Amino acid sequence: MSKLSVDAEDCDFCAIARGDDRSVEVVCKEESWIAFFPLDPATPGHTLVIPRKHVADLWKAEPALGAELIAAVIRVGRAIDASLKPEGMNLITSAGKVAEQTVFHLHFHVVPRWKRDGFGDIWPAGRKFEDADLQNVADRIREACASV
Repeated sequence: MSKLSVDAEDCDFCAIARGDDRSVEVVCKEESWIAFFPLDPATPGHTLVIPRKHVADLWKAEPALGAELIAAVIRVGRAIDASLKPEGMNLITSAGKVAEQTVFHLHFHVVPRWKRDGFGDIWPAGRKFEDADLQNVADRIREACASV
């Protein structure tokens, strides 16, 4: 399931969405999305939520599909919370190799967390940026946000 595919015909997650790959445990689904356990979960209850339509990552999704997927993630997260009572939960999505995306089909990891689950920290420690550098970044993002 770690195939680096951008073609829907060869995409492992598209095969799951079509029902061609039944090797995963599906826990919830609707017309536009499906939620299932990954083959190598980070914690018990770790669930992937994917669109049935092939989209490489969140930044390439249409806003309406993004909204449907966020609603799905909330539904699945609430189900995980109600059934497993985790102490916390992470929602993770990645875009591109540098961001550690390994399957190039949009997916959200809903990861229930417990104090000693062995998952580890998700943020780098001890990095500091200059205020001037951050202001330049903020200005650039504000300008781009006005035009997208």
